[in-house]
Amino acid sequence: MKLDLIDSHTHLDSEQFDSDRDECIQRALAAGVTRLLSVGASRGLDSARSAIALAERYPFIWASAGIHPHDAGHDLAWGELEQLAQHPKVVAIGETGLDFFRDWSPRVRQYALFEHQIDLAVRVAKPLIIHSREAGEECLRILEERGAHRVGGVFHCYAENATFAERLKKIGFLVSFPGALTFKKSDQMRSVCKEIPIEQIMVETDAPYMAPEPHRGNRCESAFVVDTARCLAKVKGLSLEEVAAITTENALRLFSTMR
Repeated sequence: MKLDLIDSHTHLDSEQFDSDRDECIQRALAAGVTRLLSVGASRGLDSARSAIALAERYPFIWASAGIHPHDAGHDLAWGELEQLAQHPKVVAIGETGLDFFRDWSPRVRQYALFEHQIDLAVRVAKPLIIHSREAGEECLRILEERGAHRVGGVFHCYAENATFAERLKKIGFLVSFPGALTFKKSDQMRSVCKEIPIEQIMVETDAPYMAPEPHRGNRCESAFVVDTARCLAKVKGLSLEEVAAITTENALRLFSTMR
């Protein structure tokens, strides 16, 4: 049975792919990764522009548009973000959220940026991709207050517990696990993953970061999402093909225009 996987979060525009981006994309297709979501949220709006350009070039690549919380301290082009968000191949807004781990931007600016992008997502009727580091409760509070249940979304690189995932489900949010799920010391993450219903889970690479075992220490790429899916299958007691089918359907339900 041929796999049908979606890498629900990759940074294909990263300069780490400049020398072999096309080859990486072809390796993903050969591995059974049939769709990729290139997240455009870094370097201000440069990443969003690049992700959209890739999505226009390849029929099986889609993009998101957003401004990362790390960039919240910079001058922001709200008008252009609004235009990019309405592009037909942009399926989500983000990644956006709060990062209290790095704290590379003033928190007051992070809050304002996050709220603005939630409101934008609601206006354009597209789901949110959430970046949350040591800020889960604050992210959820703001999502609830701003009516994010109207569009739903995903907490990417999920790092909270299973009870928190239940609360997210009530506002239409999924969770996504990266290659860290496969790490030898990630027993706690795997335990959390086991408790969350498979219907609420997607898989991602967050490439070029966090390459799964057995590639750990190397640059990550979308083909490696198969290894994360294989680990998820073991955690859930399912076959790889079953996990691929379910997580892909979950992603298509959230990012509906990727069908």
